[in-house]
Amino acid sequence: MDLLQTGEVSVIQHIQTSFNGLQGYLNFMSTVGDIRTAFLVYFPLCFFIDRRVGTKMVWALVVGDWINLMFKWVLFGHRPYWWVHETHMYSNDSTPELKQFPITCETGAGSPSGHAMGSSCVWYVMVSAFLASRMLPKQSYRYAKFPLWTMFCIIQVSVCISRLFVAAHFPHQVILGAVAGVLVAEYFEHVHFIHTAALRRYVCAALLLFLSAFGFYLFLRILGIDLLWSVDIARKWCARPEWVHLDSSPFAGLMRNLGILLGLGLALSFTSSQGPLYSQYSTLFFRLVCISASILVINFFDSFPLPSQSELLFYTVIFLKSTAIPLIAVALIPYFVQNLIGDFDKKHA
Repeated sequence: MDLLQTGEVSVIQHIQTSFNGLQGYLNFMSTVGDIRTAFLVYFPLCFFIDRRVGTKMVWALVVGDWINLMFKWVLFGHRPYWWVHETHMYSNDSTPELKQFPITCETGAGSPSGHAMGSSCVWYVMVSAFLASRMLPKQSYRYAKFPLWTMFCIIQVSVCISRLFVAAHFPHQVILGAVAGVLVAEYFEHVHFIHTAALRRYVCAALLLFLSAFGFYLFLRILGIDLLWSVDIARKWCARPEWVHLDSSPFAGLMRNLGILLGLGLALSFTSSQGPLYSQYSTLFFRLVCISASILVINFFDSFPLPSQSELLFYTVIFLKSTAIPLIAVALIPYFVQNLIGDFDKKHA
């Protein structure tokens, strides 16, 4: 593995040199591939176009990121920006110089890439849903299929290159992540219970994912294996201390995802208790307003800083904050928009 990663470091150096003028674009593509972008942008967009697609996206992303976490804990994959300093493959005066950026210093293990996995998962869900939708005439399917999948490939290649450019991953890690994301998304193409799942099933799923992950962590901890080994190394070799963010730690991602899943269950339970979703205002205008308002509000809500006084408080707040995001997007925004449109119609009746 050391020999492979030595060669891959040369690839990363070549990418950093060759694509130096595209730094802004590649940093943007890392944001495109971030699972948080999926929850804050892609999810509300898809949900108000087709509730089933939005629901499938959340389940696929949450379960996929849990699988990603398990792989990272089992594979103990290093990240390039710290591996070049930790390995014995180089002498003190021959350590390769890898540029670091504000988004480089992820604190979790590196294999497989979470950005590549999340991006391929969410875009696979969106492209597959569009090709299967009623919006696309049957006669246009074969003409749309090639350009859409080509766009999918271009986006995934760009996300993967962006992760190499910032020295957050080795090439084999982004390839593994991209393939795994497609497999998870394809699996959820055939899972139908999620579209009729009651709140109880969301709660059970969230508990199962949490207990299995935490139980695995405690089990290996008892055996003397620290699954959070990468956090200290990340802090040690990151170029700037302020670039190390606690919200990139393994448990932060887990709590964020479980909060999103539970929040979606609560939101769907709330909307079902109010009658059929969009029962009276299932118009394009209503959906566009909900999409715009949801994206604006939840991104503003997400921008509030998290407390860093203690890790327990941090994880608790990130869970509660994430739970609120689907509640705001799926339940509160449509409720207020529907009432505003209803009041407007009454005044002009």
